[in-house]
Amino acid sequence: MPRTRRVGSGASITTPPYFGSVLGIDTAPKEPRRLPRWRELRTVLPGWPRLGGARRVADAADVEDLRRLAMKRAPRMVFDYVDGAAEGERSMARAVEAFGRVEFRPRVLRDVAEAPTAVEILGRRIAMPVVLGPTGFTRMMHRAGERAVARAAERAGVPYTLSTMGTTTAQDVAAAAPGGWNWFQLYVVRERARTLETLSLARDAGMDVLVVTVDVPVAGARLRDVRHGLTVPPSLRWRSVLQALRRPAWWFDFVTSEPLRFATVDGAPDDLAGITNVMFDPSVTIKDLEWIRSAWQGQLLVKGVQRVDDAKDLAAVGVDGLVVSNHGGRQLDRSPTPLELLPEVVDAVGDRTEVFLDGGVRSGADVAAAVALGARACFIGRAYLYGLMAGGEAGVTRVLDLLHAELVRTTQLLGVGGVGGVGGLDRDVVRLRPS
Repeated sequence: MPRTRRVGSGASITTPPYFGSVLGIDTAPKEPRRLPRWRELRTVLPGWPRLGGARRVADAADVEDLRRLAMKRAPRMVFDYVDGAAEGERSMARAVEAFGRVEFRPRVLRDVAEAPTAVEILGRRIAMPVVLGPTGFTRMMHRAGERAVARAAERAGVPYTLSTMGTTTAQDVAAAAPGGWNWFQLYVVRERARTLETLSLARDAGMDVLVVTVDVPVAGARLRDVRHGLTVPPSLRWRSVLQALRRPAWWFDFVTSEPLRFATVDGAPDDLAGITNVMFDPSVTIKDLEWIRSAWQGQLLVKGVQRVDDAKDLAAVGVDGLVVSNHGGRQLDRSPTPLELLPEVVDAVGDRTEVFLDGGVRSGADVAAAVALGARACFIGRAYLYGLMAGGEAGVTRVLDLLHAELVRTTQLLGVGGVGGVGGLDRDVVRLRPS
């Protein structure tokens, strides 16, 4: 209704509600105000800020947030070692893009009040279908390096794989995470005696799963590393020095830590391509794999499978698992996209050996998609290294927490939670759209 207000010395004017709002005149009835109580105020006031990057890491909403934090904390040379791939980096981009083409087909009206994520791999139960894969040069990302990653994996209840190119010994990893399921990744080197010694060290450290990487007969052309002149330990050019000085937290960690070195291949050439081309054996065949099988008493996985016929040959040898992987796109550019190849490999050998996926995994939804397409679990590498660069052990833990929460939410929204949890994921709930 129109409202009348007094103006001047007693005159009044009637203002319709519409015109009152246009003129900026509040024509609505006035509501009473009161002073807020303290217990009501404190629920909306911010808490004391956490110092350093801890708050930013804790507030990261996804792995991409942690990637951006890592870019800000680490010098460009270090960040590019993790973020880069071979040549034109097409293989890496395609691996990530494939997950972007995943289309879920959710079921509705299902009881998803519970959504367990635990699965069994290689005869042992883990908290979710995730394996922290092997990465080299890890202490360059953060001074805590492999120890921090192993501790985070132990708390999360998932395996951690120490690399032959790791910067911490197997014994030190085992001491850092004595209750964790620690694996070891092997590159076969020219000196077979050194390979046997490496296997002995891993076995003495309690590692009972061996992951043999077979897609590195020679070094891939990682052009970002070439342009930075990356060596071990890092030999900083003037441009790299300026980058490091703009990253004081990383620089302080670097200069106050033990010198960076490869803990297993000590005495190797100091450049990354040189280590691969001088030490690694490009003549390795499936017969050498049979020799490794005879020398290793634990379970054996082969990582780097990119063809169905190779998968069949390896299954015939009796390996315990295969990892469909193109080395994160860091070896041969334009190589097969792991997620696209995965269903073919599962169909060919999945009844004889366990099949894992590596490459492009950045979220719990990605994990759900890979499991639905037949993977027993997913290896992740870059994702947890972003967390490590961004915030050390807390950053790795944040990545694992995010993956778990995303996996739970995805399975619930897909209608495959309940008692079976991720065990209910199958090809009926997912498909790959055409590229």
